[in-house]
This record gives sequence, structure tokens and C-alpha cells, in this order.
Amino acid sequence: MKIEAEWMRGGTSKCWVFETGQLGGTGTSPDVLLPRLFGSPDHRQIDGVGGATSTTSKAMILHRPDGDDVDVEFTFAQVGIEEAAVDWGSNCGNCSAVVGLYAIEKGWVEPSGDVTKIVTRNTNTGQIIIQRVSTPSGALPIVPEAHMPGVPFPGYRVGLGFQDPAGKSTGKLLPTGSATDTITAGGTRWTVSMVDAGAPVVILRAEDLGLDPERYDTWFAGVELQLETLEHIRRQAAVRMGLAATTAEAARAIPKVAIAAAPAQADTASDVSVMMLSMGKPHPALAITGSIALTLAARTPGTVLNEITGNTVQPTLRLRTPAGVIETWSEEQSGSLLVGVDRTARTLATTTIHLPEALGSAVEASLASAIN
Repeated sequence: MKIEAEWMRGGTSKCWVFETGQLGGTGTSPDVLLPRLFGSPDHRQIDGVGGATSTTSKAMILHRPDGDDVDVEFTFAQVGIEEAAVDWGSNCGNCSAVVGLYAIEKGWVEPSGDVTKIVTRNTNTGQIIIQRVSTPSGALPIVPEAHMPGVPFPGYRVGLGFQDPAGKSTGKLLPTGSATDTITAGGTRWTVSMVDAGAPVVILRAEDLGLDPERYDTWFAGVELQLETLEHIRRQAAVRMGLAATTAEAARAIPKVAIAAAPAQADTASDVSVMMLSMGKPHPALAITGSIALTLAARTPGTVLNEITGNTVQPTLRLRTPAGVIETWSEEQSGSLLVGVDRTARTLATTTIHLPEALGSAVEASLASAIN
């Protein structure tokens, strides 16, 4: 069995990009097909195309819908590494940046002017994302030259504008109705803000975890020592936000956890220091859907983040991350609020992926058993 696919980098993530017909032609459920394709369950993903990290075990499935209002629909899949499972519960903002570029490179959208607009819809959340791909003189540059924090080499610039992003997963920006809530974990009461915009996120104060705002470089080690407690907090937040009936049923990918503090006094380049967890581990940069939630949290009085940044609404928010400073922006457009961030993207390979011929009923039954 063979499947055509593109391997693409979007922001600080990598993903395999498929068209709906390519996967549908296999006759196998994506919940079974994708883990085998990626080589899961195996922490190395040695017999598959997965990258064995949360930022590289991802897939995008693209579709050209009928009608004129949306150019491309896409579904994000977070493929398990040590488990043969796929999490469909959220979107990946970094990987979203590949969608507009793919549409231009495949001829689905004709470049127009210095910036080409591609209207996309994420099917996991129903989120409309207006993508603006840099196309000087009506074409992609022959050599990509745009840079971004966390990536050593250039790519094509892609602006991602999330249209009215509040409440796409739970129905409300503040799923519990409160700007802050208290969660008990590890024998301690934690003050948190639970926010749903871009992705559901639970936000904690760095100081409450014993992290020094003046020494951001020590956070990674400090967070790793408290991963079990943070996971308990995250799972309880999932129930409070209505994302799961019990803590045991909470998905791995959502809600995400963000730890925040005021920037160090010597740091004049950022408005807030942030470390985010993805799939239970510190993110090497920042989940872009999470950055959208942080941006709206900063604009919402009473949240943990608003107490750090203040009540004055700014058009940009500068987030200190392990990869550098990431800047989000907010703007009103035609009665809608666009909250966005600029990324870069690049196609790494166009390839044919080979699957074992035995991927049939026996293997499907085995993998389905592993999922259950």
C-alpha cells in the first residue's frame, strides 16, 4: 500500500500533509492508519515516519470544499507516540501555517498581489483562520527569506488570523464563567485561569510553582520536577471546562498548560514570560493556538495573565518563550476580531509512503485493540 504525502514545516512544528482522498482511498480508519503510518506505539517511532516528539508526530488532512466562502478545510491529527491513538480534540496553530502555502503550491489558490489571502477552516474546532501568505509581485519568492524565533532557517511568511476565536471548543471564552478558579492538586490549592480561544488552556502563575521570574532560564528544570502535579491540574481543568467527564478521560492534547510571570526587570523585549506544556512535556517554543488563548486572556479582566499585563488593551502582545519572543496581534476587521501571529512554513519533501501489505483486517483489529 502506498500513500502520497508532503512533509512540511509549519512554525516550530513538522507535520505530514495528506489530502482527504489519499487517506480515504486506503479503506482504513485514520485512527488505525495514522499510528501505523507514524510507527506507533513506539517511543522511537522507528518503523514509521513520525518524529518521536510531540512537535513532530503530527498530521494535517486537507480538503477543498464546495462553495466560495472557504478555500481549504483541514483536520489536525496529533498522533500518539507511545500509544496507538490519535487525538482529534484540538488544532495545531504552527502546523496550520502549512495550509495556505500548500494551497498555493498545489494551484488550489492563485497568488494575487504582494500578499495572498487564503480562507481556511479547521474542522476540529470550526475555527476560521485567515491566512496571509507573502507573495511579492504575485508569486512565492524563489528562495524563502522570512525568519522567526525557534527556527534556524528561513521559510515563506504566513500570517494566521484566528477569526473570533473565543469558545470554539467549549462555547465560552471562560468555560467556568470565572476569570480565576481554584484547583486542588498535590495537597495544594492552585489559582488558575481556564480560557478557551484557539485552544483550551489552563494558566498558572510561575511563582506558585516556585519559579523565579528573574531567572527564566531555570524554568525548564523546575517545571520538569513538577510534571505529575501539573498533569493532575490539567486533568481537573479538563473536567471543569467540560472537555471530559472524568479526569481519567481527559485527552492528552487539551487543555494545554501555560505557566506565566511578569518578564525579568532587564527584559524590555517582552510583556510576559511563558512556558507551555504540550503532551505532558515543556514545549520547546509555544503552541500557537495556546498563544491565541493567552492573548485573549490578557485582554480579559481578572485572569492570571491580565493581572500580569494590566488592563490596557494593546494591539500586540510579546511573549517570552524558550525559543525567543513571539508577538501576537489583534485587530478588528469587518465586525470580527482577528487574533493572530506570523509564522513561516516550508515544504521539506514530496514523497511516497509505503505501508505493510498486511495492513488489513488483522492489523486493524490489533491496533484497534491497542487504542481501546
